[in-house]
Amino acid sequence: MNNANFKFHNDVEIPKIGFGTWQIPNDEAFDSVTMALKNGYTHIDTALAYQNEENVGKAIKAFDISREDVFITSKLPAQIKGFEETLKAFDETITNLDVDYLDLYLIHAPWPWDDMGKDCTEGNIQSWKAMEQLYNEGKIKAIGVSNFEIKDIQALLDNCDIVPMANQIPFYVGRDQEDLLAFCKEHNIVVEAYSPLATGELLNNDDIKTLADKYEVTPAQLLIRYCLERDTLPLPKSTHEERIIQNKEVDFEISEEDMKQLMQMEDVRK
Repeated sequence: MNNANFKFHNDVEIPKIGFGTWQIPNDEAFDSVTMALKNGYTHIDTALAYQNEENVGKAIKAFDISREDVFITSKLPAQIKGFEETLKAFDETITNLDVDYLDLYLIHAPWPWDDMGKDCTEGNIQSWKAMEQLYNEGKIKAIGVSNFEIKDIQALLDNCDIVPMANQIPFYVGRDQEDLLAFCKEHNIVVEAYSPLATGELLNNDDIKTLADKYEVTPAQLLIRYCLERDTLPLPKSTHEERIIQNKEVDFEISEEDMKQLMQMEDVRK
């Protein structure tokens, strides 16, 4: 990792902090993404399921930035499994975003959200093969998965040609997913950390606030920096410009001793 980017195993680079758009409604997405771009974010993360691709795309197009200088991620909806179904959903996404290609396309989850844990191995394999085709055609610069556990990734490794470039998972202080992190590292899969603030539930934690004060940063900045120190790519989101700016200002280092303290914390969301 250089100072600005992570690098996938196919040498495509991805900015080390992304701007997440989960739970940002379409009517707010234009302003939020515009604020992010204005304040130096060049990595925007969306999904067909977020129902905001249209205004995410409009904001990127309206801003004074070339397509090559902004990294766009979107995702195949979790309930869509299969080869042709994946190609159709991808076409819908690039139509919504009004782009010719995606920088990163992910399978949003290994199972439908309303049937978590369901075995969709064969469907995931077929979806992945469709994504491999789109990748080989140059329509996607990198392909990956989201919310996949070791067994879900292993099924792709055993049955497909391309190792996922990324796995986007919930990752924050207290939820390190060490075994999955190690597995991804072993296979050169970049781990993207969504909900790095535990959807806000860590911001008022006394231990976090004490450490943040020590480094003269906000709790959010400490939590985002923690993800980077763990060699994961954080995806903070906000609709407030001040926080959007702060979430990117994380050029400090957490001491080894403090990292150990953070790594020993329990998951606040259990």
